[in-house]
Amino acid sequence: MPWKGISSLKPLSMTLAAALHERDEYTFHHGNRVMRMALAVGRRLGLVLPELNRLHVAALLHDVGKIGIPDEVLLKPGAFDEPQRTIMRSHADRGEKLLRTFAGEDAEQVAIAIRHHHEDFDGTGYPDNLDRENIPVLSRIISIADNYDAMASKRVYHRACNHDHIVGVMLDKSGQKHDPYLLRKFLEMIEHSPLRVS
Repeated sequence: MPWKGISSLKPLSMTLAAALHERDEYTFHHGNRVMRMALAVGRRLGLVLPELNRLHVAALLHDVGKIGIPDEVLLKPGAFDEPQRTIMRSHADRGEKLLRTFAGEDAEQVAIAIRHHHEDFDGTGYPDNLDRENIPVLSRIISIADNYDAMASKRVYHRACNHDHIVGVMLDKSGQKHDPYLLRKFLEMIEHSPLRVS
């Protein structure tokens, strides 16, 4: 992916990604997969290069706020209690704040996309309960890729799901969790992607 017009964010994203790798290797690799899927959707949508570049950085770093989450929460092998869930959810706000320490319109837009990647299309997500087109389009794209990869990945607290199961769950939540149009574009893309699980 070229960095034309966003060169100031290239060293930033590489540095933060390296820090995230040291903190939590799973989250680092998850970010890379989400970035690749999100970019493929962005290209299908015809996003212009500056938007694709912002999507690249925002998707790669969407969970960068987890750098600030305590180990006992971040690395917990089981379900969260309510206080722990609140702490984990703060990663969206923490990630936004990290990006806002850098100047420029690109960093601003990436920060906004990171903040809202857990908003749900029906307004029941977090941190701001945004709905529909009030959720930035980059965030809506990242949310879909994030959800697919999370369900496809084996974790201590859940098994990896197969492609057909994941698609069924995502379609059931279309219009609730995800933007129906963007979900359709994602599903068209993932059928031919090397990131499609079996």
